[in-house]
Amino acid sequence: MIKIVTIIFIVILSGQAQAMRFKIATLSPEGSVWMQKMREGAEELASQTNNRVKIKFYPGGVMGDDNAVLRKIRIGQLHGGAVVGGSLSRFYPDNQIYSLPLMFRSFKEIDYVRKHLDQRIVEGLEEGGFVTFGIAEGGFAYVMSTVPIRTVDDMRRQKVWIPDNDPMILEAVKAFNITPFLLSIADVRAGLQTGLINTVTTPPIGAVALQWHTQIKYLMYEPFLYIFGVLAVDSKPFGKISTH
Repeated sequence: MIKIVTIIFIVILSGQAQAMRFKIATLSPEGSVWMQKMREGAEELASQTNNRVKIKFYPGGVMGDDNAVLRKIRIGQLHGGAVVGGSLSRFYPDNQIYSLPLMFRSFKEIDYVRKHLDQRIVEGLEEGGFVTFGIAEGGFAYVMSTVPIRTVDDMRRQKVWIPDNDPMILEAVKAFNITPFLLSIADVRAGLQTGLINTVTTPPIGAVALQWHTQIKYLMYEPFLYIFGVLAVDSKPFGKISTH
């Protein structure tokens, strides 16, 4: 994804002398694979444009969760964010097709579907006001809990967390007659520590990066849903630059 970002920015900006700094925020912590790749792309971009175009990152949630980042993009405080795909569903609801619970059983199935739908999601988000540069795979999310869960009835007795910005997941969970607890991602760790929630769904790498793994004891074997991320830039400032 980072190579695509770099190439597009270089094509658009190579002929202009105007300096520009893009402000990009993300929940991904410093040192994570996402941040490493994005910083590599930013360094290449600065080099190829003779430092006329730079990217300043705000990692680790210092600008808030995905909802907060999107609000700050809309008021011009930020230019973009590397966010979970579900957080953009209000701008293009169909982008949640990949994240329907129990939809996929293997990466082979995902790869096949993505060949046909990735571009439609990119175009849909553009209509919603965001320029994106492809979809970054987040992997399968698994149900994780502080207690063993063996049946749907077991799940119904738990304090199940879902993101507060994902209406499709909310409806899907309700279809299982599960009463969810809605929290921002930034509040999940504290929720696990205090017992407000005891069950989450996330990729294993996400549980480690966000330090939820310190509270988790059990993981269900079957993948529950597929997670993807997007580097989304507000089309308004991006469009102004591209017309120079």
